[in-house]
Amino acid sequence: MSGLGSAHRLAVAAGRWWGCRLLALLLLVPGPGGASEITFELPDNAKQCFYEDITQGTKCTLEFQVITGGHYDVDCRLEDPDGNVLYKEMKKQYDSFTFTATKNGTYKFCFSNEFSTFTHKTVYFDFQVGEDPPLFPSENRVSALTQMESACVSIHEALKSVIDYQTHFRLREAQGRSRAEDLNTRVAYWSVGEALILLVVSIGQVFLLKSFFSDKRTTTTRVGS
Repeated sequence: MSGLGSAHRLAVAAGRWWGCRLLALLLLVPGPGGASEITFELPDNAKQCFYEDITQGTKCTLEFQVITGGHYDVDCRLEDPDGNVLYKEMKKQYDSFTFTATKNGTYKFCFSNEFSTFTHKTVYFDFQVGEDPPLFPSENRVSALTQMESACVSIHEALKSVIDYQTHFRLREAQGRSRAEDLNTRVAYWSVGEALILLVVSIGQVFLLKSFFSDKRTTTTRVGS
C-alpha cells in the first residue's frame, strides 16, 4: 500500500509540474507576430504615415481611435504598393478596417490633421498582419489535442479577448479623462472671468453710490470794482 501511495503522489506531482510548465508556456506566448500598437502625437496641420511590408494573401486589420484633441477626429487613408486607395475616411473618431493583401509590397497608411489649425491630436492605432501563430507546434496536426492542450488553447483565446477589452477600456478611460480635464479648465476660466466681472461691477457701484452722496462745492468769485 505504501508503494502504491508513493506512486500516486509521484504521479500527482508530475501532473502538477507539467501543468505549471504548460501554464508558463501559455503566459509567455507573445501576441501576433505582425501586430503593431502605437500611440503618437499628431500636431496641427500635420500628417503622419506608417509603412508595412505585407505578403500577398495575408489578412490584415487596421483599427484606430483619437484619444485627445479638438473634436477627437482625424483623416485616415490606406494605400496598396501601387498607390491604389483601399480605405479613406475623413474626420473619423474611431474605426476598424479589415482587408486581404492582393499583392506583395509595402502598404502605407496615413493619419492627417491638416484640417486643424491649432489643435493637436493623440492617436492610437493597432495594425494586425496575419493570424496568430499556433500555441503548440503540433496544434495543426491531424490527431486531437490532449485535454490539457485544449484547455490551454481555450485559456489563451480568452486571455487575448481580455487584452483587447482592457485596451479598449484604457482608451475610453484616457478619452474620458481628457474630456474631464478640458471641461475643468473651461469651468476654471469661466469662474475667473465671472469673479473679475463681479469685482469690476462692485467697484463701479461703489463709486456710483459715492457720487450720489458727495457734497458739491460751489465757488464764488468776487470781481472788484
